[in-house]
Amino acid sequence: MTKKMTVVFHDEELYTDVKMEAIRRNRPASAIVCEAVLEWLQAKEDEELVPLAETAITDWEQNGGFKLEDIDREIEQARTKRAKIPVVAERKNVRG
Repeated sequence: MTKKMTVVFHDEELYTDVKMEAIRRNRPASAIVCEAVLEWLQAKEDEELVPLAETAITDWEQNGGFKLEDIDREIEQARTKRAKIPVVAERKNVRG
């Protein structure tokens, strides 16, 4: 499903850079923007998982280990929480 959105660039140089990259890649500028947004969303998701990993490492260092089931449950809870956040772009729409 294709949805339209207007993106306003307040930075003329950024706008020009996006258009030039689109030309270099022979892709629509919208595909470049979607790809960048998707990468940003994935990075944010990774940032949310870092505290879980740090907690697991600390627990392992202090207690000599942890149950895999507990970590799996925490990861699943984080994924469920993340799934409730609206998705701006889907991977299948990125390639133009």
